[in-house]
Amino acid sequence: MSSDVFSYESLVHAVSGAVGSVTAMTVFFPLDTARLRLQVDENRKAKSTPAILAEIVKEEGLLAPYRGWFPVICSLCCSNFVYFYCFHSLKAGWLKGKQSAPSTDLIIGIAAGVVNVLVTTPLWVVNTRLKLQGSKFHNADIRPTNYSGILDAFVQIIHDEGVGALWNGTFPSLLLVLNPAIQFMIYEGLKRQLRRGIPRELSSGEVFIIGAVAKAVATAVTYPLQTIQSILRFGQFNQSPHTSKLLSSLKTVKCLLVNRVRKYGILGVFKGLEAKLLQTVLTAALMFLLYEKIASYTFRLMGLTNSHYKKR
Repeated sequence: MSSDVFSYESLVHAVSGAVGSVTAMTVFFPLDTARLRLQVDENRKAKSTPAILAEIVKEEGLLAPYRGWFPVICSLCCSNFVYFYCFHSLKAGWLKGKQSAPSTDLIIGIAAGVVNVLVTTPLWVVNTRLKLQGSKFHNADIRPTNYSGILDAFVQIIHDEGVGALWNGTFPSLLLVLNPAIQFMIYEGLKRQLRRGIPRELSSGEVFIIGAVAKAVATAVTYPLQTIQSILRFGQFNQSPHTSKLLSSLKTVKCLLVNRVRKYGILGVFKGLEAKLLQTVLTAALMFLLYEKIASYTFRLMGLTNSHYKKR
């Protein structure tokens, strides 16, 4: 019986996180478009978020900032469902009713992130390709793609590049499990501090602020790897077929980082950070706000409000 309740609570967290993230990403999607262009299209002159969005609209049309919305939302929904479910399942199993600590949140966040990366990377590879398809690039070396949708993208990538291409960027993605792990560690820690041992529901303002702070710190720390991850997912690079996958991944990440620094300076690996911070901080803050409200309302209907807050 307790196992059933535990599984159901994890499901509530997973659905609440997925719905919150999808809604938040839809609201701030154009900012993610600007961030991705700044990371991948190295020769673009526009450097600020408003400038690049204005340039995209002028060159590609009013709806261009929302290009690739559907595959991104599908990927995000699956990714956050998996992450939230794993995080809260592992946390409940580990703690068994005891209060958590920052180190515990970090370890559980990393474990949940690894599972999430291995399961959902193919979706993110496809959504990156679709999001950039039809874009007017300022870098002549970028090869155009022609996918009719999510399924066609899967088929073409497997046919032209092999099944392994669906996991392009997995190595930096595994390193980037630190991003949500740090985010959740800070978020859960700040939440405990605000409650100070009293099981209560935080206000909307409190949730929004601590969600924004947590994501801002996590993004700033891990952004150089996020840039390399975007480049690898886009597939516009060459890997040596004569080395092992792990060694090849290490060399590729190192090569891309070094080349970027040599070409643009140390700030080159932080290109698009303004757009990323603006988008990801606002998105995460809104996502956590919606997640907490949906989960709280659901648990209240289940009559589990008090025990729910004590476990967190």
